[in-house]
Amino acid sequence: MRKIPYLILLLLLQTSLSIAQNKGLITSRNYPQGYFRNPLNIAMDASGTFGELRSTHFHAGDDYRTQQRTGLPLHAAAEGYVSRVRVQIGGGGNSVYIDHPNGYTSVYLHMEDFNEVLTNIVRAEQYKQQRFDVDITLNRNQVVMSKGLLIGRAGNSGGSGGPHLHFEIRDTKSQNPLNPQLFGLKFVDNFKPTINSIMLYDLNNPLFNENTPRKSLAVKAVRAGEYTLTQSTPLLVDGQFGLGISAVDRHRAGGFQNGVYSIELLIDGKAVSTVVFEELDFNSSRGIHSYIDYPYWKKTKVKIQKSFKDPGNPIEIFKTLPEKRGFELQEKKVYDAKYVVKDIAGNSSELNFKIESTGSTKRAPYKATGTQFFKYDKVNSFERNDVKVNIPVKVLYDDLDFEYGTAPTPANGYSIVHKIHNNLIPVFQSYNLAIKPTTLPTHLQSKALIASLENGAEGGSFENGWVSVNTRNFGNFYVVVDTIAPVITPRNLTSGKNVAAQRKIDFTITDNLSGIQSFNGYIDGKWVLMEYDSKNRHLWHTFDPSLTKGTHSFKLVVRDWKDNEKVYEASFIK
Repeated sequence: MRKIPYLILLLLLQTSLSIAQNKGLITSRNYPQGYFRNPLNIAMDASGTFGELRSTHFHAGDDYRTQQRTGLPLHAAAEGYVSRVRVQIGGGGNSVYIDHPNGYTSVYLHMEDFNEVLTNIVRAEQYKQQRFDVDITLNRNQVVMSKGLLIGRAGNSGGSGGPHLHFEIRDTKSQNPLNPQLFGLKFVDNFKPTINSIMLYDLNNPLFNENTPRKSLAVKAVRAGEYTLTQSTPLLVDGQFGLGISAVDRHRAGGFQNGVYSIELLIDGKAVSTVVFEELDFNSSRGIHSYIDYPYWKKTKVKIQKSFKDPGNPIEIFKTLPEKRGFELQEKKVYDAKYVVKDIAGNSSELNFKIESTGSTKRAPYKATGTQFFKYDKVNSFERNDVKVNIPVKVLYDDLDFEYGTAPTPANGYSIVHKIHNNLIPVFQSYNLAIKPTTLPTHLQSKALIASLENGAEGGSFENGWVSVNTRNFGNFYVVVDTIAPVITPRNLTSGKNVAAQRKIDFTITDNLSGIQSFNGYIDGKWVLMEYDSKNRHLWHTFDPSLTKGTHSFKLVVRDWKDNEKVYEASFIK
């Protein structure tokens, strides 16, 4: 009998395990099982999962709970080499990327700190650039990792809302994140997904917006994993229509509301819309604003996942998609409809309901009523003597019946308020907005920026009589100025204090409008590293053990985005 080489046997075993492990789930590839280990030494427990609907993006990894504390040892999930190490203000905070020989990359975010080797690399780069936030690419032989080797400690750095590990597995070549649980790193989950409601949309009007007719439909559980509508009559549809669903997954009773793995909509047994959270693309993740019913979410904070796709949305999570924006049932009859929602553990919930069609309705030509009509696949611009809007291609998700208006100048404003459509319509990429100030003194031109009534400071700069900014929001905009320097509040330092018993000196830094641009600390005139946690405005310096005993001078310079500068100085005894 011919012997099968060990490597081929191993690959065949992994493939067969992948098929068995993912039985019943829709996948586009086989995933190695047993290759990656739990990065922590505690049982895997999730506070967030892949594909979960966040406010501005799809969640690109799994969040591992760390017993509500920082400092747990964090280990390499498999052998490989560190390809990237990053310190970020907000975002992922302290993070490590490990490339593995099987073509995948594991990513670890929100770390408390790095191991000694990585710490030395990061510190050297921070002092070289004289900045806290750095992004370092490493070569293949610089930091080699074996499976289980310590890479640092789990933490709460960056934009984290509490101690946890955000863990990703990416395709190394594309850098697209993949669902980590497909690799066998599964959380215990014996609960079927929860279906909260569905939404019926009348799509006979070609534009989808806050005025699209919609009807929220309540559901009731018949038994575990089986749902029906609370109304007993079929859904009556006339012409083109769409459906959406509100659904979440829990791993335990009363647990976190995590993301589901797949949502299938079937009509008379045929899949007409299928969404699968197997793989994401960072370049299109903001398309979540078009994937959900954004106007409804802004008004209610309820996220309805639409079973149809706007024409300008680049997301690729749909495996089955209606040919048009929605559905059109030609035959006058009652159809059987079903939503099938699965989590990645294979638990499944179904909602069965009926749809009654009155037949196809001929769509009347759309009559624009706004200020100007924008096409999603064209360059669009709007201009008058005191405002300019320039929208490139791939910014709008759909055609837009653009509306413009004005309102009086706010008390702190240097222009009237320009109503650039409304904040119920999302955009994918940035567009340029320029406003001409009405009463802006020359000495304040460098301090001017654009703010919105909805979001506060948007940023921007003054040039040739205009204040312009690239923004991803519609809403109500006007010109303001920022002349106020940041505020520095020492937490544990006063001039002349003996700090021999302290490891570090701490500060709180805040800014009233444009935001913190930079912070630089100096001891005896030499730049020293200041570390920053933006979510609680905490800034600190950890003393170097080589700092000599005696009296030293300390200086902290904090600058905002309009170059307003605050300086704090003190002496201390070490």
